[in-house]
Amino acid sequence: MIIGIALLVSVLMNLPRVLNLFNIVDDLGASFTPASVKDILIRFVFITGFSWCVLQFNTNWKVAFKQYHKALRICIYVFVNALIYIVVLKIFLRSYEPFVSQHLTKPEVGLLYFIYFVLLVILIAISRILRDQIIHRQDLMEKELLKQQSLKNELEALKNQINPHFLFNSLNSLNSLVRDNKAATTFVNKLSFMYRYILQNGSQDLVTLAEELKFLESYLYLIKTRYRDRFSIAITIAANWRHHRLPALGLQLLVENAVKHNEISQTHPLHVEVFIEDNTVVVQNTIRPRTTFVDSSGHGLINLNKRYKMLMQTAIKISDKDGMFQVKLPLKAS
Repeated sequence: MIIGIALLVSVLMNLPRVLNLFNIVDDLGASFTPASVKDILIRFVFITGFSWCVLQFNTNWKVAFKQYHKALRICIYVFVNALIYIVVLKIFLRSYEPFVSQHLTKPEVGLLYFIYFVLLVILIAISRILRDQIIHRQDLMEKELLKQQSLKNELEALKNQINPHFLFNSLNSLNSLVRDNKAATTFVNKLSFMYRYILQNGSQDLVTLAEELKFLESYLYLIKTRYRDRFSIAITIAANWRHHRLPALGLQLLVENAVKHNEISQTHPLHVEVFIEDNTVVVQNTIRPRTTFVDSSGHGLINLNKRYKMLMQTAIKISDKDGMFQVKLPLKAS
């Protein structure tokens, strides 16, 4: 698109000289060099190159320099545009006479500076329109991708819930069989709650941190039932953060990853920490890889990161420095 606009601008700017070359219009005047094939060719090449450089930079500069401070970005913006303007004109003026074998008059040189400046302003305005169109197109693509992902999640949920009522009835039946065993009854109830939560929220976009922590509580009960004092977790999250939102099932996935990939024994118990830092919920644990085979697809964190990019336009942060594995999940205010 940018090269097409650059070519169109160059054609329009050189149209009067082309018409003059074929005697369709009167002479340009004594103050201007006569039109010739070489004259039009060099002007066409330089205006096209100038237009392409200005459009390319001004359409993408905000993305390219987004990591810098706003004041620095503005300085870079002004400097690069001025640099393109001066460099292209200087090269054009130095190349014109050797290539065309004609000398540019002083009034024409002054007019060239003015024309290129006006062209620069117009191209900057066109670049803003192009940038808005690119953002709009990206938003449409992301919404369509999110819609497709949502439909895919619904399909997966339908595949996996062959008959939810059958499972719940089975769990209720199991609950009645172990009624006298308090630990077993609690275990079944926690498992039932987890399954119900997954069915209700697995296809949702965002849930509150309070809902995720409640679901995590049930999952932790199952884990502690299995590992007992070999597993511990410290959750330090103030009440004012619990209304913030995040993609469903994210916290449970991170704790599950810690359990799946690390050794859990009397000698090396696993301790997981969950806390708030810089508007993110952090899940971290000491790295102590299992020596036995781990049945894992390795796609859990990748898929979670994709969901974050689609739903919250940001990414999760993963770190494994100093023997500590840490994942930060950004939160969205309600």
